[in-house]
Amino acid sequence: MIDSDRITTNDYFEWLCEQVCGERQHERVMFGRLLMHLHDVDFTYIIPKDINRAYDGLSLRRRFSLSIGLNDTAECLCDKPCSILEMMVALAIRCEESIMHDPCIGDRTGQWFWKMLINLGLGGMDNDVYNKNAVDVILSRFLKREYEPNGRGGLFRIRHCDQDLRGVEIWVQLCWYLDTIT
Repeated sequence: MIDSDRITTNDYFEWLCEQVCGERQHERVMFGRLLMHLHDVDFTYIIPKDINRAYDGLSLRRRFSLSIGLNDTAECLCDKPCSILEMMVALAIRCEESIMHDPCIGDRTGQWFWKMLINLGLGGMDNDVYNKNAVDVILSRFLKREYEPNGRGGLFRIRHCDQDLRGVEIWVQLCWYLDTIT
């Protein structure tokens, strides 16, 4: 059994990155500053049902702890709110495992994550051009739901959508988005 006192928040961060970068570690290295920033910013929400996205993000802490042989969530992970990174990783995992799983295609968790990142407007924000202030503006726009009605600037852009996505919970946005690509 692993000693939970030796587990660090950095171990957890690396595990989160592994979930969406997998064997493409160049992405983890190239976007390290952005990924760390996403992990440092709390996921807040104004649509009540988006609390479920926060709960999914927080549940990753237990999943991580179980994956390293702990029976309980690592103590160092217990007192911080869900981060934007946790929420996005959890959403990508839920998308793949609950809806889009196809053994013939393989695990696309990373694909769902990077699509969200690109739609937010952060896809070009690698370490060479990283700008914390610009990232903060983008994240604030996302959290305050100040993106375009079709979702551009949020997690999911849906062309020709007749609903204003700024008032729709993230899970429904995901489902509608998937309906447009399948």
